[in-house]
Amino acid sequence: MTREADILRAVRLAVSALPGVVVWRNSVGAARYPSGRRPVAYGMCRGASDLVAIIRRSDGAGVFAALEVKSARGRVAPDQQLFLDLVRRMGGFAAVVRSPEEAVAAVARARAGASE
Repeated sequence: MTREADILRAVRLAVSALPGVVVWRNSVGAARYPSGRRPVAYGMCRGASDLVAIIRRSDGAGVFAALEVKSARGRVAPDQQLFLDLVRRMGGFAAVVRSPEEAVAAVARARAGASE
Protein backbone atom coordinates (compact mmCIF):
# COMPACT_ATOMS: atom_id res chain seq x y z
CA MET A 1 0.00 0.00 0.00
CA THR A 2 1.27 3.45 -0.87
CA ARG A 3 1.75 5.84 2.02
CA GLU A 4 -0.32 9.02 2.02
CA ALA A 5 2.87 11.11 2.22
CA ASP A 6 4.16 9.50 -0.99
CA ILE A 7 0.84 10.11 -2.75
CA LEU A 8 0.86 13.73 -1.56
CA ARG A 9 4.35 14.27 -2.94
CA ALA A 10 3.41 12.75 -6.31
CA VAL A 11 0.19 14.78 -6.49
CA ARG A 12 1.99 18.03 -5.65
CA LEU A 13 4.59 17.40 -8.36
CA ALA A 14 1.97 16.48 -10.98
CA VAL A 15 -0.24 19.48 -10.27
CA SER A 16 2.62 21.97 -10.04
CA ALA A 17 3.85 20.86 -13.47
CA LEU A 18 0.58 21.91 -15.12
CA PRO A 19 0.48 25.30 -16.86
CA GLY A 20 -1.60 27.96 -15.17
CA VAL A 21 -1.44 26.35 -11.72
CA VAL A 22 0.34 27.59 -8.61
CA VAL A 23 0.20 25.15 -5.70
CA TRP A 24 1.32 25.27 -2.07
CA ARG A 25 1.69 22.54 0.53
CA ASN A 26 -0.38 23.45 3.56
CA SER A 27 0.76 21.69 6.69
CA VAL A 28 -1.56 22.27 9.64
CA GLY A 29 -0.71 21.60 13.25
CA ALA A 30 0.93 22.96 16.37
CA ALA A 31 4.46 22.96 17.73
CA ARG A 32 6.21 24.16 20.85
CA TYR A 33 9.31 26.30 20.94
CA PRO A 34 11.90 24.75 23.28
CA SER A 35 11.48 27.64 25.72
CA GLY A 36 7.71 28.01 25.31
CA ARG A 37 4.85 26.59 27.27
CA ARG A 38 2.08 27.25 24.79
CA PRO A 39 1.78 25.52 21.44
CA VAL A 40 2.12 27.69 18.35
CA ALA A 41 -0.34 26.89 15.56
CA TYR A 42 0.79 26.79 11.94
CA GLY A 43 -1.02 26.33 8.64
CA MET A 44 -4.22 27.94 7.43
CA CYS A 45 -6.72 26.51 9.93
CA ARG A 46 -7.82 23.23 11.42
CA GLY A 47 -9.14 20.99 8.64
CA ALA A 48 -7.54 22.98 5.81
CA SER A 49 -6.63 20.87 2.80
CA ASP A 50 -3.18 19.41 2.16
CA LEU A 51 -2.71 21.44 -1.01
CA VAL A 52 -4.09 24.86 -1.88
CA ALA A 53 -3.76 26.35 -5.31
CA ILE A 54 -4.76 29.04 -7.73
CA ILE A 55 -5.87 27.58 -11.03
CA ARG A 56 -6.37 29.64 -14.16
CA ARG A 57 -9.78 28.71 -15.57
CA SER A 58 -10.53 28.44 -19.26
CA ASP A 59 -12.07 31.95 -19.16
CA GLY A 60 -8.80 33.39 -17.80
CA ALA A 61 -10.02 33.97 -14.22
CA GLY A 62 -8.19 32.43 -11.31
CA VAL A 63 -9.99 30.15 -8.88
CA PHE A 64 -8.94 29.14 -5.37
CA ALA A 65 -8.65 25.37 -5.11
CA ALA A 66 -8.27 22.98 -2.19
CA LEU A 67 -7.09 19.41 -2.73
CA GLU A 68 -7.37 16.97 0.14
CA VAL A 69 -5.01 14.07 -0.56
CA LYS A 70 -5.91 10.63 0.81
CA SER A 71 -4.63 7.10 0.42
CA ALA A 72 -6.87 4.44 -1.11
CA ARG A 73 -8.42 3.74 2.30
CA GLY A 74 -8.03 7.21 3.78
CA ARG A 75 -11.12 8.93 5.14
CA VAL A 76 -11.94 12.62 5.20
CA ALA A 77 -12.20 13.88 8.78
CA PRO A 78 -15.23 16.02 9.72
CA ASP A 79 -13.17 19.22 10.00
CA GLN A 80 -11.62 18.54 6.58
CA GLN A 81 -15.08 18.08 5.07
CA LEU A 82 -16.17 21.39 6.61
CA PHE A 83 -13.21 23.12 4.95
CA LEU A 84 -13.97 21.55 1.55
CA ASP A 85 -17.63 22.57 1.84
CA LEU A 86 -16.65 26.13 2.80
CA VAL A 87 -14.37 26.48 -0.22
CA ARG A 88 -17.20 25.35 -2.51
CA ARG A 89 -19.76 27.66 -0.86
CA MET A 90 -17.42 30.60 -1.37
CA GLY A 91 -17.01 29.90 -5.09
CA GLY A 92 -13.79 27.92 -5.03
CA PHE A 93 -12.99 24.40 -6.16
CA ALA A 94 -12.46 21.56 -3.69
CA ALA A 95 -11.82 17.85 -4.20
CA VAL A 96 -10.52 14.75 -2.49
CA VAL A 97 -7.87 13.05 -4.63
CA ARG A 98 -6.13 9.71 -4.19
CA SER A 99 -3.60 9.76 -7.04
CA PRO A 100 -1.76 12.15 -9.36
CA GLU A 101 -4.17 11.15 -12.14
CA GLU A 102 -7.19 12.09 -10.03
CA ALA A 103 -5.54 15.40 -9.16
CA VAL A 104 -4.86 16.26 -12.81
CA ALA A 105 -8.49 15.41 -13.63
CA ALA A 106 -9.63 17.63 -10.74
CA VAL A 107 -7.61 20.55 -12.12
CA ALA A 108 -9.29 20.02 -15.50
CA ARG A 109 -12.72 20.21 -13.81
CA ALA A 110 -11.69 23.38 -11.98
CA ARG A 111 -10.57 24.95 -15.26
CA ALA A 112 -13.99 24.17 -16.74
CA GLY A 113 -15.73 25.96 -13.86
CA ALA A 114 -16.84 23.03 -11.69
CA SER A 115 -16.86 23.38 -7.90
CA GLU A 116 -15.79 19.77 -7.23
